[in-house]
Order: sequence, then structure tokens, then C-alpha cells
Amino acid sequence: MSKSSVSKLAPLVPGSSRRQQYSASTKRALVDVAEELFTESGYAATSLDAIVAGARVTKGALYHHFSGKQALFEAVFERVEDDAARAIQRALKGHRDPWEKATAGLRAFLEVVREPRYRRIVIQEGPSVLGYERFREQEERSTFANVLEIVRSVLAAGTWDLDENLQQTFARIFFGAMSSAGESVSSAEDPEAAAADVETAIGFILAGFRALADSGVELSSGSVPTSGT
Repeated sequence: MSKSSVSKLAPLVPGSSRRQQYSASTKRALVDVAEELFTESGYAATSLDAIVAGARVTKGALYHHFSGKQALFEAVFERVEDDAARAIQRALKGHRDPWEKATAGLRAFLEVVREPRYRRIVIQEGPSVLGYERFREQEERSTFANVLEIVRSVLAAGTWDLDENLQQTFARIFFGAMSSAGESVSSAEDPEAAAADVETAIGFILAGFRALADSGVELSSGSVPTSGT
């Protein structure tokens, strides 16, 4: 775990003191090692002694930055979720076609949920360690914006003038569906096959939206499109 050692300090950031730089490196090393150990062994089986040993710091240094193991886990959780959100955001860039954008975002998400650290830290450990409400709060903070961007792009493909509340409603429905799909893929005996099934299912839903958009079906708050509209 030498890559996490605070002995390898990053170049001094202009305007920051050497003490500040060392403190930032210590915190980063703790999160690096904690992420590795939480991924490999799980939260319960990972001790603070193992974390500080891996980071080559003292427990006092750990408690200077974190109140305890749960706070350290939350920092790891936030980083893994933020990395996932950035990966999905990168996949969305460059796609002007809303259907291509939605497919690219879905595939990026399905790649993320198959990563060992995401599966263990976010899906398996997150709800129990953070508590369900805090888990959902963190998850929405990092990934909901991507879902909202995709939903707005898809809805803009039609001639629909939907208010913000309805757009948010669509986004939350899809966000819930994607979270559930992520859990099913992560826990599947064959994640690759499960991911393919999810892509197929979401593909049908997107195809339905596309058919509605292409046919000019009206959609507004409180309305339900029918074949006769």
C-alpha cells in the first residue's frame, strides 16, 4: 500500500503551507487505504488499526480528520459516488441525439455498478452503514443530476411543454428504477447477463418514449396519453 503513504507528498499547492499540504496528503492516504480495505474485506471486518497501518499514520492523525470509522466510510462512499457520477457525465458529453445520450448514460451506469468498489461500498455496505435516509441523500446528491439531464433531453425530443415539477417526477421515477437495476446487476450471479437484461428493458422504455415523441402525442401534467390522442 505504498501508493497511499503520506511520504509521497504531492507538489506544494501555491498559497498553501507545507503543514496544510501534509494534512491533505494524510487525509487522502486514509481515504485511499480505507477504500481498498472496505472493498476487499467489508466495513465490519476492517479495523481502524489496519487503516492507519496501511496509511502509515497514527490514530491521532485519523481522529484529526474523522470522528471515527463511519465518518471515514462516508468519505469513501462520497468519493466512489462522485467518481461514478463523473464517469456517467463523461459518457453523456458529445451526444446531441437524446436517445444516443440516454443509451450512453445507461451503459456507463451499468459499467459502474459492476466495479468491485462500487458494488461493495455503495450497494452492499452503503445502506446499512449510513442508514437508508443518509444513503439515499448521498446517492441523489451525486447521481441524480445525471438522471435529470438525461430525462430532460428525452422529454425535449417531443413537442411537450412540461413544467419543472413533472420533469422532476419523471427523473425521480427513472432514478428509482436505475437504483433498483443497479442493485439487481450488482447482486446477480452473472452481472454481465443481468446488465444486458437491464439494457434491453430500459431500451424498450426509451423506444416507447421515442414513439410518443415521433407521433406528436401530447403530454401534460395530469394527462395520460392514449392511442386515440
